[in-house]
Amino acid sequence: MAQGARRTAGQVVAVVVLAVAVAAFLSVAAVRHGFFDLKVYYGALTFWVHDHGEIYDYLKPGTQYGFTYPPFAALVMLPMAYLPWPAAITVSVAATVVVSAVLVWWLLDPVARRAGWTRWFVLAVALCLAAAFEPMRETVNFGQVNMLLLFLVAVDLLRLLPAGNRWAGVGIGLATAIKLTPGVFIVYLLVTRRFRAAGTAVAAAAAATLLAAALFPDAAREFWTSALWNTDRVGELAFVSNQSLRGMVARLDPEHPSTLAWLVLVLVTLAVWAWRCRSAVAVGDEATGLALTGALMCLVSPVTWVHHLVWLIPALILLVDNAVAAPTGSLRRRALSALAVVSYLLLCSRIVWAWEKDFTGVGGFLGSNTYVWISLALLVLLPVRTWAAPVGGRPGEPAGPVDPGAGRPAGSAGQPAGVAQFVEVDRGTATGQRHRVTGPLAVD
Repeated sequence: MAQGARRTAGQVVAVVVLAVAVAAFLSVAAVRHGFFDLKVYYGALTFWVHDHGEIYDYLKPGTQYGFTYPPFAALVMLPMAYLPWPAAITVSVAATVVVSAVLVWWLLDPVARRAGWTRWFVLAVALCLAAAFEPMRETVNFGQVNMLLLFLVAVDLLRLLPAGNRWAGVGIGLATAIKLTPGVFIVYLLVTRRFRAAGTAVAAAAAATLLAAALFPDAAREFWTSALWNTDRVGELAFVSNQSLRGMVARLDPEHPSTLAWLVLVLVTLAVWAWRCRSAVAVGDEATGLALTGALMCLVSPVTWVHHLVWLIPALILLVDNAVAAPTGSLRRRALSALAVVSYLLLCSRIVWAWEKDFTGVGGFLGSNTYVWISLALLVLLPVRTWAAPVGGRPGEPAGPVDPGAGRPAGSAGQPAGVAQFVEVDRGTATGQRHRVTGPLAVD
């Protein structure tokens, strides 16, 4: 058997073994939520369409949970009311799997090509690992829309915006009209001075919102004047699943959570995020801007359930990217690899649920907020790099790191063919104009 065939056979076996191991892990660790959130959407839409009730008056029997998204989300989900329940589950799971695979491919494929890895093998391993990731499996088991929203934002930031496409911003606008929290990416565009894309996002969000209001005026009036402000519909702030800064503060004093302490933490977090995002965009590192803003959204949103933490996936993948780019055996590679592995394993472990009933004391405070600490670590420690402009590549895809000393893409005169220099932005500047070369990076 030829060496290439043996390698392929070994990779197939490795993927099968990993898939079996992940399936065994999920059979033990995954909580079966019975598509709870999808049942809320399905029940509300059925009540609205077939029983002629108001969608925001619906509560899932035996719970206080109802439809909490804007009317445009109801418009997007409207076909669900005409599907049988098994078909609704199938569509939800299939859509999540497809967009997750595409997003992971966009982020990992350039890493695989630069490192000389087998691309299908990298994607297969990544998808197996994603299936074990607690926020991902919770998204699937609840029937949530998180990955669909992340995909819409990624279309803008990873494909359209780097290519200078005039439609950049539409995905962010639509995601904001479906669920308000992705609106933080409009702030990201404003902070990084992409005013045209920000205007497009605002226009798309406004147009979608007005369309829904024109079609469903009663639902729009009820959402914007009543349902939006009813916090009882989303659950208890101190519940351990709420892995936001607001949840962290609430667990310190569930009866009287300090709004002032939360606002101070939010302002500090926003300042750090704005500084780091401007550094990233100044050197063309749009993927890191996406990752940093995803971490920010998880932190500053008043409610960030565990399944919302799929917004950390880009940051975890970029940690791997940065670790691979660092010199072999270097402290940098070991540190970034350790942060990626430890963060991933903790986010697979359900560790915060050990403090579900009692999060008092120092141990309870530290343990019950484990995912908050991970989000903060990613916001502060995720590296920013600078890239050459694409040359003959796909839009939005970096051609490779820049050699700052030569002022041209690495691997040009004076360097061996196929070897580039990894460039790290000095975190002491927000302009991205000071760099240092930290070591070689193999590229295709």
